[in-house]
Amino acid sequence: MKFLKNIFWISGIAVVLSSCTNELDVQPEGTPTEASFWKTENDLITGANAMYKPLSDSEFYGRGLFWFINASDDMVTGRSKSEADNAKNFSSNYIAAGDLETQWNKRYNVIGVANRVIRNIDNIQTTAAVKNKYLGEALFMSSRMYFELAYNYGNDKAGVPIIDRNKEADPNPIPRAANVMENYNYIVTDLKRAAELLPAQEELLAKDFGRPHKVAAWALLAKVYLFMKDWQNAAFWANEVMTKGNRNLLNNYADVFKAENNYSSEYIWSIPSTPKFNSVGSILPGVMLENKGWGLYNGWGYFQPTKELYDEYEAGDLRRSATILKLGDQFTFNGSVRTYASINSLTGYQFNKYMDAFKYALNSGHVSANGDYPCTDLAVPIMRYAEVILIKAEAKIMMGQNADQEINMIRNRAGLASKNGCTLADLKHERRCELAGEWADRHRDLVRWGDAQSTYAQPLHGINGQVVWAARNFNPSVHNVWAVPQVEIVNSHGIIKQNQGW
Repeated sequence: MKFLKNIFWISGIAVVLSSCTNELDVQPEGTPTEASFWKTENDLITGANAMYKPLSDSEFYGRGLFWFINASDDMVTGRSKSEADNAKNFSSNYIAAGDLETQWNKRYNVIGVANRVIRNIDNIQTTAAVKNKYLGEALFMSSRMYFELAYNYGNDKAGVPIIDRNKEADPNPIPRAANVMENYNYIVTDLKRAAELLPAQEELLAKDFGRPHKVAAWALLAKVYLFMKDWQNAAFWANEVMTKGNRNLLNNYADVFKAENNYSSEYIWSIPSTPKFNSVGSILPGVMLENKGWGLYNGWGYFQPTKELYDEYEAGDLRRSATILKLGDQFTFNGSVRTYASINSLTGYQFNKYMDAFKYALNSGHVSANGDYPCTDLAVPIMRYAEVILIKAEAKIMMGQNADQEINMIRNRAGLASKNGCTLADLKHERRCELAGEWADRHRDLVRWGDAQSTYAQPLHGINGQVVWAARNFNPSVHNVWAVPQVEIVNSHGIIKQNQGW
C-alpha cells in the first residue's frame, strides 16, 4: 500500500466531476498542494468527487473483488483465467498475479482521497450544510472501502491497516490492525457520524443520485454489525431502514434490475452508469454476457451459474427465471427473440438478472458502444433493500426471535407461499435465491456461517449433471480470508504481514 502525496493530481491535473452520473472531466489546473488547494466550495466539490472516479474502473465493481465472490457454489469461471481459477480453488498460486493483486490498493486510494476531504473540511469557506454533505460522503466512502478490505482480508489474527487521517499521507508502511474487530469498530464509529450528516436520498438533486445518503449509511451499519455478530445492533439498524427509510420492495422482482428503476424504493447504493456517452459504470452485465455475444457484442463470458444454484429455487419461484437463463429458454437480445444457446457456457446457464439492457437494439444507447467496456444503463446494485430485510431476519433468528414476517416479505414477492417458524436454514435459502450473482457475496456468507468447508467439498455441476468444477479443499483456519497482495508485503518491506497459511 503506497500513498502518493498528490493522489488524483497525478501529472499536474485535477479531476472535476460535473455530476455523479457522468465521467470525470479532466482539466489542467497546475499541481496544487494540500495546503493551497482546500479553500473554496469548488475545491471541496472537486476533491470529494475524486472519490468516485475509481469506482468505474473495470476491475473495481466490474470484476475486481467479484473474482472472490466467484469462489462460491453459485457460479464457475466461464473462461480460462488462471488467477481467477486459482482463487476459486483456494490455491496460493493466484498470489502476485493479475487483477486481484490491485484490489487492496484501489480501495486504499479511495480512502486516501476521503481522508483528504475529512482532514481539510474545516478550511473550506462554505455553508455548514455543504460541509456536512461532503463530510458525510467521505466518511461513508471510507467506511465502504474499509469494510470490503476488512471482510476479505481481515480476521481475528489480523485486520487491515487503518490510516491516520489527521495528517498528510505517510509514505512509511503502516502495520495491520490487531484484528478485524478493530476495523469494524472504526467503521461503525464513522458510519454513525456519516448517518447524522448525510441528507436523505429524497433531498438530493437527480444529478446527485448515486451518492451516499442517510439510508445507505444505516444499511451498511446493519451489515457491518451482522459481520460482527452483534445481532441486536444489526437488527436495530436494519429496522431503521425499514421503518424510517422510505423503502419498499418493488412488486416484480425482475424490475429491480431494469435501468428505469435504478433509484427506486428498493435502491440502497449502486454504481451509476452512463453507457450512451462515455462508457462509465459497472461492466458486470457485459462480463456475465455470453462470450462475444453470439457474434453481435463483446460479452466476456464469465461468472456462469451452476446447477446447484438453479436447483435451489422452489417450484413457482419467480426469481429463478429472472436470475438464470438456461439452454432452450426464450429471451430478447438486440431487439429480437432468441432461444438461449451457448458455445461458451460450461454449465448451460447464464445469469439473466443483468440482461435487461441487452433486449434493446445494441445501438440504442442502453449498452456501451465500446465492447471493451461493456457496461449498460443499469446502475448495478452494491446493496439493496431486500438484503436489509434479510439482515434483520438473520439477526432476529440468531437472537432466538421469530423472523417470519421479514422472510415472508421476500418470499411473497417471489410468488411463494408464506412459511411459519422460519429457521436459519430458511434464511440461508432465501438469501441465496434472492441475492444470487450480486455483490451481497454468497462466498462470504458461507464462510461466516461456517458452511464453506462442507459446501466446497462437493463438486459443481452443469445443466445435464456433468461435473464442471471439481470438489475443493477449503481450510477454515486459512481460507476464511484471502491472501494479502504480495506487492503490498514487498512495498512495506515486511511491515504488512501475509495472512497465516497463504
